[in-house]
Amino acid sequence: MSDLRHRFPSDFLWGVATSSFQIEGATTQDGRGPSIWDTFCQQEGAIADHSDGAVACEHYTRWPEDLDLIASLGVPAYRFSVAWPRVLPQGTGRVEPKGLDFYERLVDGMLERGIKPWATLYHWDLPQALQDKGGWESRETVDAFVEYSRVVCERLGDRVEGWITHNEPWCASVLGHLNGEHAPGLKSQQAHLTSSHHLLLSHGRSIETIREVVGDRPVGITLNLVPSHPASESEADREAQARFDGFFNRWYLDPLAGRGYPEDMLRRYQDERYVDSWDFIKPGDLDEIAAPCDFLGINYYSRGIIRSDKVSEEDNEPVLITTQGEPTDMGWEVYPDGIRALLVRLHEEYGFGPLYITENGAAYSTGPDELGRVRDTLRRQYLEEHLKACHQAMEAGVPLAGYFAWSLMDNFEWAFGYEKRFGLVHVDYETQRRTPKDSALWYRDVIARGGVM
Repeated sequence: MSDLRHRFPSDFLWGVATSSFQIEGATTQDGRGPSIWDTFCQQEGAIADHSDGAVACEHYTRWPEDLDLIASLGVPAYRFSVAWPRVLPQGTGRVEPKGLDFYERLVDGMLERGIKPWATLYHWDLPQALQDKGGWESRETVDAFVEYSRVVCERLGDRVEGWITHNEPWCASVLGHLNGEHAPGLKSQQAHLTSSHHLLLSHGRSIETIREVVGDRPVGITLNLVPSHPASESEADREAQARFDGFFNRWYLDPLAGRGYPEDMLRRYQDERYVDSWDFIKPGDLDEIAAPCDFLGINYYSRGIIRSDKVSEEDNEPVLITTQGEPTDMGWEVYPDGIRALLVRLHEEYGFGPLYITENGAAYSTGPDELGRVRDTLRRQYLEEHLKACHQAMEAGVPLAGYFAWSLMDNFEWAFGYEKRFGLVHVDYETQRRTPKDSALWYRDVIARGGVM
């Protein structure tokens, strides 16, 4: 133990993470209503391998096995998400008791095994019934989310350790409403900004409701954030990087920090006539969005190297920064120092704290060898280097309180279907057999030691 160079505090929270639509399956069982992802999966060409989440990892019935797996790895905490349409099939109104019963069994099963439950209320599976009424473009969905939050918290609030309102509102608003790559598959600049505002507003407005029910248990939100660098020192590249940061990071960080939306981005959107109207921002909204959180969750995978498309390559300065090494199966650069730099920025520039890494991981397709062992060396190296970078951030004074590896097991990876594998545990989708990969066994040992060599 004396040679443990990156030791984490004894109260540091170690965990693994999943989400409901990616693992549960059973999309039509026990009164669950359809979600926007059930609908999106039926669109021609929406999912790379033409699959859907109807079966996924059969977690809805195999949850005891999966909790046993978490316990066998010695992981103290499990971040899961609640499927809104399983609890409120129409998004509001009638509650489906079988849905709440499932999550109660799941939470009680965690506690019986000594696992701390961390719940995410929204990981993108909006009830289709609400989408039919406008989805996140409608303020009615904000009120529906508050109602849904109360229903879930009243049932589970005395046992769940930590509450996350939303996972990655950037993905829900940009990929779902601007690029059309995620459900509900819209391609509208107006829908992008309207939905992002209502997602943030529903977060802020629900915090008071959640706290009324759960008391002093921590409540926060999770953002996917991407540190970035201009590809050169040219003015064009620096401007492009500033825009990327505003579009990807500051548009969500600033209002949560009480600063309102970034002025430079408001001007850009206004000058470019990006939206037809800002009427969706009502008086008092920004105050509600800035409701104090008990923590900020961060999902980190890679960085951005930003090159302007406003200047021809011939007229621009030579590229100074390029990607390093081999990318993951997602095509993402492996850049561990980005997580350190991001954590330091959040602490020094925004004063957020405590902080939790709520997702961090890598997609690699490594499967079982002839002996059944999954030697996913690249994933283990990815996790090790990122944990070392987290430790460096903590040495610099960052209040990092926990780390959740993404993901517990291979699962439905949204628009990529089952083609990308992020899991610490390999899943044979034909037999549903779970096999811990070498990275899972390594993570078990890291937790047991309390750090990285």
